[in-house]
Amino acid sequence: MGKRKVSVLETERKVYSNDPPSNQVFNYANNYICTSKYTILSFLPLNLFEQFQRIANTYFLILLILQVIPWISSLTWVTTVVPLVLVLALTALKDAYDDYQRHQSDNEVNNKESMVLRDGEFQSERWQNVIVGDIIRMKDDEFVAADLLLLATSEPNSLCYIETAELDGETNLKVRQALTETAVIGEDDVPQLSRLQCEVICEAPNNVLSKFEGTLKLNNDTLPLSNDQILLRGCVLRNTKWCYGLVIFAGQDTKLMKNSGQAKFKRTQTDRLLNTLIIGIVVFLLLITLACAIACGVWETLTGDDFQVYLPWESFVPHTILGTKAGSKAAGSTVISLLTFFSYLILFNTLVPISLYVSVEFLRQIQSLWINWDAKMYYEPKDTAAKARTTALNEELGQIEYIFSDKTGTLTQNIMTFNKCSIGGRSFGDPADWEGNPIQLDDNTPKHDFSKNKWCDKLVWYDKMLVRCIEEGDDSCMQFFKLLSLCHTVMAETKNGKLVYQAQSPDEEALVGAARNFGFVFKSRSPSTVTIDVVDKDGEIKEEVYKLLCILDFNNVRKRMSVIVEKDGKIQLLCKGADTTVNARLSKDSADLLTKTSVHLNEYANEGLRTLALAHKELNRQVYEEWKEKHYQASISLTDREQKLHDVYELIEVEMTLIGATAIEDKLQDGVPDAIANLANAGIKIWVLTGDKQETAINIGYSSKLLTSEMEEVFVISGETHEDVKQQLTDARDQMKELTKQFSMHTDGAAMEDTDMRSGVSFHSCLYGDSPMLLGYLFEQLLITLISK
Repeated sequence: MGKRKVSVLETERKVYSNDPPSNQVFNYANNYICTSKYTILSFLPLNLFEQFQRIANTYFLILLILQVIPWISSLTWVTTVVPLVLVLALTALKDAYDDYQRHQSDNEVNNKESMVLRDGEFQSERWQNVIVGDIIRMKDDEFVAADLLLLATSEPNSLCYIETAELDGETNLKVRQALTETAVIGEDDVPQLSRLQCEVICEAPNNVLSKFEGTLKLNNDTLPLSNDQILLRGCVLRNTKWCYGLVIFAGQDTKLMKNSGQAKFKRTQTDRLLNTLIIGIVVFLLLITLACAIACGVWETLTGDDFQVYLPWESFVPHTILGTKAGSKAAGSTVISLLTFFSYLILFNTLVPISLYVSVEFLRQIQSLWINWDAKMYYEPKDTAAKARTTALNEELGQIEYIFSDKTGTLTQNIMTFNKCSIGGRSFGDPADWEGNPIQLDDNTPKHDFSKNKWCDKLVWYDKMLVRCIEEGDDSCMQFFKLLSLCHTVMAETKNGKLVYQAQSPDEEALVGAARNFGFVFKSRSPSTVTIDVVDKDGEIKEEVYKLLCILDFNNVRKRMSVIVEKDGKIQLLCKGADTTVNARLSKDSADLLTKTSVHLNEYANEGLRTLALAHKELNRQVYEEWKEKHYQASISLTDREQKLHDVYELIEVEMTLIGATAIEDKLQDGVPDAIANLANAGIKIWVLTGDKQETAINIGYSSKLLTSEMEEVFVISGETHEDVKQQLTDARDQMKELTKQFSMHTDGAAMEDTDMRSGVSFHSCLYGDSPMLLGYLFEQLLITLISK
């Protein structure tokens, strides 16, 4: 179950709605999943194969075979088979229990139920019986059974919200939106769903969670499909009463299972150490046995032959008195010494501690219980205790050498607050009065009152000058906050009279929330419009509706996003993103403003703030129409769609005019600096990956104690090519060696710590780089180091 009937390399997938016979032709996998290692038939051979990878088990198996041979064994084979079987049985029972837990989990998942459209009505069906092409109805808080194409939802504009914690660990809700062509399907509109005839042509099954390329053929139209229309298995539907989805990938073909991989036999460092020790013991045993065998051969040659009357050699041994005495004395002695070699091998078997494996397994089992019972690992706010999900890798927790960590949401709280901004060459955010004069910040400093704006949120702001500029209608400030309220993918909904935002990233939510407090309130969006309210100084609200022509998505390569909107016949491109990418696409007219803004950006980065640059551009209608056709052709491409869209985006995101920059703060989580300091004191090397500016990264490094004042120097690696990075790393290593020599003149040996540049890490230095080449090179060198060790 869950496997294709034929092994055919799939290059693209075709799915037909309400047409099972057409889908069955392709032999797509069903929705049954299996994460366990063994079956009833495969358990014994596979488990024994794994266990005999341990040297001691293999040694005793060979010993058992030797003991069956009567000419060389003076001990019964029972003395070996009993402990061997006992060890194998105990380990097999533990492995069987672990795999039984996996089977239980698989059965629980496979037997969950969903409402599936069958024979013109929705029927409750187990997940394992769901097939590609089925239409599924889901309700709020239900898990997604397979990878689905979203058809329609209960929410306005066919939106739905999903939680992807099972896939990527992120708890903030993400938004998905059905195409307008399928969004007309209403709740319980079974007849229309049953008549739905469409064809989906999309990419083959893969493990890329953030990308989906496909097209939907419906009513003679070809519509582009992207990740915005896909619900992945493992997601949970949130804040959505109902939705319909068409199964695209099922079971082992889903992106969740493609990322899971097959359960593998894992060996810990302790296992490898035990194998090494056993090999040493066996080598010592062989040497002793060989010495005894040689001594026996010498004795048999010199003396033993004369005692055959009392101790005759075996009948098959040359020169034995039990036969014809054919063969020489030397040949007989050689055979006897060879037999004696194996006899001593059996007699000395107690040197190899087979019970050591049993002891280790027993200790692992007890240690896993201690982990479960550890009061210091209990998290009271969520009533959650630690849980050891396997008993095979416990000791690895105490042998960690490297920690690789993301910054945002791992070291930080992932709660963004709008802190400062630069608009038109002026910096705002520091405490100031209505005239722009700086004031001292203390507990009695008055915050600005946003209560005139009924949509205001909890923004803490002390700079009255920015508020004054907005009230006076400053063009730059108006453009700045309108861009923040329009250029995003946030969804808005009203709950109990309050405006609530659902954002895919906390950065966007912080920026849209800031615009909302300053009177530029994002109210709603549809597939074709964005509506904002502009609040004047008297609290009067003016609604503005912009036609949404196109969204140029953000990704890690572009490091920016843009929207193209139209109002009163005026088409604008609004862009926000990393200053390095936005600045490179500005017109020459922005040169003076860029100089001033860059100074502010560096100041914000030195304070550890996350920065974005904002720019805009007016578009000629003819230019836009020509670009729109190129965009459509790229959006329906089934090969290299992402690259083609990237190339099309590059054509229009040029010659923009700079507006300003934002700076938001993401505070460290409680206890992070102390935790990092303790890990560093334990000799653990810590790598933190961040996409921030260099100055921001260094500031965060000091505040989190990843960098300390005790470090003599911070080395910055900024090469763009493999050769440049290698040369800069070499130079940094040489400087470290020189610093080490200087330290050794003033400190004793105990104060010095070894520097290992092969891994790019030093206890007295930190490397920072912002180029992909650097990251690739450092990880390459680290892997080489780990493998060589």
